[in-house]
Amino acid sequence: MEGISAMGFTKPTPIQEQAIPAILNGKDIIGSAQTGTGKTAAFLLPVIQKIIASREASKTRALVIVPTRELAQQIDQHMEGFSYFTPISSIAVYGGGDGTLFAREKKALSEGTEVVICTPGRMIAHLNNNYVKFDSLKYLILDEADRMLDMGFYDDIMKIIQYLPARRQNLMFAATMPEEIRKLANKVLHEPVEVNIAISKPAEKILQVAYVVYETQKLPLVTHLLKGRDLKSVIVFCSTKVSAKQLGRELKREGLKAQDIHSDLDQKTREAIMLDFRNRKLNILVATDLLSRGIDVDNIELIINYDVPHEGEDYIHRIGRTARAELDGIAITLISQEEQYKFARIEKLLEKEVTKASVPEEFGETPGYDPSKNRGRSGNYRGGGGNKGGGGQRGGGGNKGGGGQRGGGGQRGGGGQRGGGGNKGGGQRGGGGQRGGGGGKHPGQRSGNGGANR
Repeated sequence: MEGISAMGFTKPTPIQEQAIPAILNGKDIIGSAQTGTGKTAAFLLPVIQKIIASREASKTRALVIVPTRELAQQIDQHMEGFSYFTPISSIAVYGGGDGTLFAREKKALSEGTEVVICTPGRMIAHLNNNYVKFDSLKYLILDEADRMLDMGFYDDIMKIIQYLPARRQNLMFAATMPEEIRKLANKVLHEPVEVNIAISKPAEKILQVAYVVYETQKLPLVTHLLKGRDLKSVIVFCSTKVSAKQLGRELKREGLKAQDIHSDLDQKTREAIMLDFRNRKLNILVATDLLSRGIDVDNIELIINYDVPHEGEDYIHRIGRTARAELDGIAITLISQEEQYKFARIEKLLEKEVTKASVPEEFGETPGYDPSKNRGRSGNYRGGGGNKGGGGQRGGGGNKGGGGQRGGGGQRGGGGQRGGGGNKGGGQRGGGGQRGGGGGKHPGQRSGNGGANR
C-alpha cells in the first residue's frame, strides 16, 4: 500500500476494478483498454501481491513481454515504484545496450529475479544460450499484444512460451481486438475472463481538429501552429523515420526547441532526449509510430499528426498521449489529398466526423475534403503531383515546395467555425462560433471571442 500511495493512486480505474479481482482469483485475462486507462497497474499490482503471498527466493515468477524497449523501461519503472516497500525485484531486458547490460541481464535470468519485463528478440537471444531459468514461473503477461503481432513477433512469442511451464496464469492486454489477437488468445489463454474498456475510442476530453492541406503546406502550417505559443509539451507524430528526421531539422532551423526521436538513435541518446522532454528542456518531440505507445509523459498539451497514420488504432494511440488523468488535450491532424481516404476510414472507426478547420486565405488555395475522389495510393504518393521516390521528389510539381516554400499556415479561426448559432445543450460552443481565432495559449483553444460558452 505504501508504494501505491507514494505513486499518487487514490482510486482504481475501470479496468483495474474489473481485472484485479479476476487476476487475484487465478483467472486468465484478455483485456482491451485504450491507452492511459491504468492498464499497467491492473496487471502489476495483483501479480506483486500474489508473488509476496507465496514467495520463493531468487526465482523468476513473472514474465512480461512487450513490443518495444521504451515500454519495457516504463513498466520496469512502474514496477520499481509499486514494489519499493517490498522485497520484490525486477529487471527490464531489451536490446540496444552494451555488453555490460547484457551481462547484467544474463546474471538476473540465470540466478533469478521475481519479475522480468522483456522485448521478444532480446529474450530469445538469452534463451538461445541455455542459461535462463523459468522453471518456477507462474505468470505470463503479454502487453500491447496487438502491436507485437503488427511488428511480426508472433513466432517469437510462441517460441518463448515453449520455454515456460505449462501450468501458469496468462494475462493478455491489447488496445484493439482484431481477429489475430483472438487466435493468439485461443492458443495461449485458458478460459479467460474478458475485460473490455472503451475499445478503440479516444478519450472524450481530447479536442480533435483536422486541417485539409496540400502536402507542401504541412511544414509552414506546423511552424505557424507552434511558433510564438506558450506550449510546454508537444508531440508531433510522423509515419516514417525519414519524415521525423526532416521535420525535426526544419523545426530546429525555425528556432523551436524540438528534437526528433526514432529507432535509428541509440538507446542512450533516446533516453537523454526523453529526459530532456520530461524536464521541459525540450518542449517539442517529433516521434514515429513506434513510440506512440512508448511515451509515458504526463501533461502533454498538444498532439500533431504530421502524417495521417496508416491504421485507426495508431491514430488512437497517438492522440491518447494527451488528455490523460483529469486533463484536457488537443489533437490536430494534417490531411493531404492522398491521405483523405485514409482519414475517412479513421473517422468511420471513431464513429464521428472530426472538425475540419479553415486555413487562412493568405496561404493560398487548399484542397476540398472529398475522400471518395482522393483515395491516394496506399500512402505511397504524397504531395500535389509529386511522387515520393523516383528521384526523391516530394511535392507540387516534384519540388519540395513551390518556389522553395512548402505552403501556408493555418489557424483555427477565420472560417473554421464550429458554432455560429449552433447550440449545444442550450449553450453556444463559441461566441461567434470561432474555435481559436487569434493567438491564445493553444493553437485552436476552446475560447473564441469573449462569450464563448461551452
